[in-house]
Amino acid sequence: MHSRIHRGEKPYKCHLCDKAFSQSVHLDVHKTFHTGDKPYKCSLCDKSFSQSSIMQRHKRSVHSNRRPYDCRYCGQLFKRNDLLKLHVRIHTGAKPYSCRHCSDSFTQLGQLKSHLLKSHNEGT
Repeated sequence: MHSRIHRGEKPYKCHLCDKAFSQSVHLDVHKTFHTGDKPYKCSLCDKSFSQSSIMQRHKRSVHSNRRPYDCRYCGQLFKRNDLLKLHVRIHTGAKPYSCRHCSDSFTQLGQLKSHLLKSHNEGT
């Protein structure tokens, strides 16, 4: 089943859109986007989620004060690793998102999308 990922095989197709998946469980999760079904409810607030993993991330980042990710440059602490990675770019100057039309580059994907729309009339 796992080797399908490496071979690029995606036999499980969504009947409502063009998406295809290598594992049936991924198709099942995808279907909740079409149905709007959110069976996973946070026990600490009123929010509901389509996936258990998203609910668990919500609990860690919203309802916990635990900050296990620390910046090696300045020691600032973060609840999530993805937020730490964004922060580290301040120290390193990394701009991994480059414009395909000009020489501009950006630290965040949203900045690139905004640039493409404003400067090159690309996107929505």
